[in-house]
Order: sequence, then structure tokens, then C-alpha cells
Amino acid sequence: MNCKHFKFDVRGGVGVLTLDRPDKLNSLTFDIYAELRDFVPSLEFEKDVRVLMITGEGRGFCSGGDVEDIIGKLFARDHAGLLEFTRMTGAVVANLRRLRKPVVAAVNGTCCGAGAMLAIASDLRLLSASAKMAFLFVRVGLSGADMGACSILPRIVGLGRASELLMRGEFIGSEECLRIGLANRVYADAEFKEKAFDYCYELACGPAFGLSMTKQMLESETTMDAAASIEAEAQAQAICMAHPDFRIAYEAWKAKKPAVFDGAPGPYGRNK
Repeated sequence: MNCKHFKFDVRGGVGVLTLDRPDKLNSLTFDIYAELRDFVPSLEFEKDVRVLMITGEGRGFCSGGDVEDIIGKLFARDHAGLLEFTRMTGAVVANLRRLRKPVVAAVNGTCCGAGAMLAIASDLRLLSASAKMAFLFVRVGLSGADMGACSILPRIVGLGRASELLMRGEFIGSEECLRIGLANRVYADAEFKEKAFDYCYELACGPAFGLSMTKQMLESETTMDAAASIEAEAQAQAICMAHPDFRIAYEAWKAKKPAVFDGAPGPYGRNK
């Protein structure tokens, strides 16, 4: 899978997408946005990729849109051109949400603006101890409503905290991110890469079909009432019960061994 504007490799069922402009804190360009938008949906059909991990090269995860490459050039666009750009950036987030595989943001440093949106578009967020996050849109005179922020962020941290993050645009550190639920785990800087990959590898060893269904239902049930959710989950679980992974887990339990699910790179449950 050849990528022009970022690095991508697959190890142990984990597709590692690395933003690779360390001298620019991995800021995004028009070309990077476009390639991310088109690349993510292609992973749906890659059986070797069971989990997508997004991270950054160097001391930053992603500092958002490149000031020179993007922001300066936007002033030359008319309304139609501006809308074309904002719809493209939103499509990156939408495609990450649509991907029926776990997406993990491994936030290794500065994460702000559109970089913060890549992080919250992911299903899970792992932060290094020195990482910091900010939604900077209001700081540059724009709305905090960008790339789906006003829909996704309140679901993660609640409406009050989301309002503060989007209206003040301030950086918060990794421990505060963990406290408010914006981070799932925080790891020491020295062991961050190893710990983040191990976390993703353990997910890759899990039941891919069951994880896919979990992500689908988390997304779909946001617009359902309780009764509709219960019925939808009844049908989803019945489908999963007919999948081979259900019997594999049962037979492993009887044998008192870790389950090796269909297509998994290793046994599930032994990894730290």
C-alpha cells in the first residue's frame, strides 16, 4: 500500500499510519487531507489490517493545518472553494468513523486543531505523558464547530467540558485529558511507542467481527431510543452468535486456553 504523504506499515494485524512532517509538527496540507480521505476507506478491504493506529513522527502528533500551505491560500478562495475544502476535511473524520475496524490515536506530543479532530475521530486515544491537546479553532477567529467537533466531542467528555474546550481553545495536558475522559490511557514518554503498539496488537488479536459490530452499534445507536437500541442489539448479538468466533471462544474456554480468533495474529488475552 503505497502512500505519498505519510508512512504506513502493517505489523501483527496493526496498520500503523504515521504522519511524517516532524519539522512542521506533522501539520496537514491539502495533499495530506486528500490522501487521508481516500486512503482510510481502502483499509476496509485489507484483511491484514485489523486495527488502525494513527501517530506522528518526532515530538508532535499533529499541529493541525499548515499555516503557509493551507491557511494563507484559503484567502484566495471564494465561498465555493472554501466549502470544498471544509467538506474535504470533514470527509476525513467521517471516513474514520465509518471504518468498521478499531481506530486508535497514539498521541505522542502536540495535538491541536485538525490534529485534535483526528484524535477524537478515532475510537480510542492513547497519550504520552508529555502530550497536550487543544481545539484551537476559535483562537484563529473561526467557529469551534469544525470537522464534526460539536457532535463528537460532547459524546466523549460531556457538553459542559466540550463547550469549554471549543470556546476557550486552551491546551490541556495528558493527565487532565485522562481525568475528563478525553484520553483512555497515558504512558510514560520512554515507553510510549511500545505500549501504544502493544495496546493495538491486543485489539488486533480480538474478534474482528465482534469489534466491528461494536463500533457499528456505538455509532448507530446515537440516534435511537432505548427500545430501538435494545432490539438492534438483540439482532446484532444474534448475528455474532452465528459467527465462528463465538464457537472459537467457547472451545478455548473449555480447553482453558486463550482463544485464537479467525484471522488473528496471535492468541487473545495474553498480551499486556
